[in-house]
Amino acid sequence: MIIKQDLVKRIKEYFNLNIYETKVWVALLSKGIASAGEIAELSGVPRSRTYDVLESLEKRGYAIIKIGKPVKYIAVKPTEVIEKIKSNAMNEAQEKIKSLANLKSTQEYIELEQLYNSGIDPIKSQEITGALKGRSNILSRLRELLENASKEIFVCTTVTDFEDKSRALIPVIEKASKNNVKVRLALSGELDKVKKVNIKHNLKAKHIDSNARLFMADRKEVLFMITPPNSEEEMGIWLNSPFFTDSITEVIENVLRNQFQNGIGK
Repeated sequence: MIIKQDLVKRIKEYFNLNIYETKVWVALLSKGIASAGEIAELSGVPRSRTYDVLESLEKRGYAIIKIGKPVKYIAVKPTEVIEKIKSNAMNEAQEKIKSLANLKSTQEYIELEQLYNSGIDPIKSQEITGALKGRSNILSRLRELLENASKEIFVCTTVTDFEDKSRALIPVIEKASKNNVKVRLALSGELDKVKKVNIKHNLKAKHIDSNARLFMADRKEVLFMITPPNSEEEMGIWLNSPFFTDSITEVIENVLRNQFQNGIGK
């Protein structure tokens, strides 16, 4: 059997293997059970390296040593390998999360906070702005902004955008409500969809005729989107400015009042 080089290149990245490991594993899969000599001949990997590579694959769960002489190796099903990789990735992620969680109790973290506070205190609040790019960065900033609210959360966005960010928004909103933080929601889009979101998440969002997408905390901080809802990559601006945020809130409240008076807002 001739091993397809394009296949080797493709699966090399998927399974985080080097070129020799990939060739040896593919060759072993094609035989099911084989000796190091057979694998070397089939894979094109030097025989002197094949032994080391097979030993490495065995330790990582890609192969099993068959008892007996001569020593042979049994290929592990790709599905089992994938499950093992997934399990290892989850364990590594959990360990990393645990390590990061414990970091806050260390002296190093305390010193980092001191450095940050000493650097940011002299800056006037109205001068603090930041550009955010990418969904993960925006969601991270959004969670922190809303979690830090002590009096009021004000969200104005499209119903589609709200649903898209619901996994990040709903837990924060629920926690804020329990802590007596006032939560105000204004969603644009189809009225029926707004009603469904209200029922699904037990909310009291108002329907608004506006394309604005912004998230505010305590009328001091605001994160607003500067790209259309269907953009491939979101971009947003974070601004710490009580004057600007309070002004934007008044504009939105006026829109809602006008809609209510005209029988449009619900």
